Amino acid sequence: MSNASNRPLSLVKLAHQLVAEHVKPGDIVIDATVGNGHDTTFLLDLVLPDGHVFGFDIQQTAIDQANRRLAAQMSNSCLTLFRADHAAMRATIPLIYHGRIGMVMFNLGYLPGSVKHIKTQSKSTLAALAAAADLISLGGLITVVAYPGHDGGGDETRDVDQWRLGLDTGQYRTALFENHPDNPSAPKLFSVCKIG
Repeated sequence: MSNASNRPLSLVKLAHQLVAEHVKPGDIVIDATVGNGHDTTFLLDLVLPDGHVFGFDIQQTAIDQANRRLAAQMSNSCLTLFRADHAAMRATIPLIYHGRIGMVMFNLGYLPGSVKHIKTQSKSTLAALAAAADLISLGGLITVVAYPGHDGGGDETRDVDQWRLGLDTGQYRTALFENHPDNPSAPKLFSVCKIG
């Protein structure tokens, strides 16, 4: 994928492109890593006026930043942010939405502009991915942007890839996108679509 200047499309932008092709107004979606709220804002724009975005982040700073970013854009009925580990997704999302989630978006690593020692971890990410795979509807999508270049990011990226490769191919279609496959530290985008 390239843009007009012939540079590769950033993997975050590619994730947004994939999501925009799957999500429609009225969908129920999850931002598993709220961070500064950029993906949350993007998702909210796609699902309004009748959809809903659930968001997770372990840092109150991230929740506060997202609330400020989104304050003028939404009503509280369209957005629910949880200060919680995304591993708690299955227990936190109301049962009425289990199996009805249109997509779950992950952007792993740490909160930009914050301390780097608070970051996503393989164990909780894998638990969240397993929950997401159960929560999404038929045709639902999971996207994961992973950053192997930061401390612990390489292990987390490998674990996400192994999880993806271990999914039942009769139930899920998966893909890996890389702009720089020869660079082991370059970001990677994983997508998982429920097909059965």
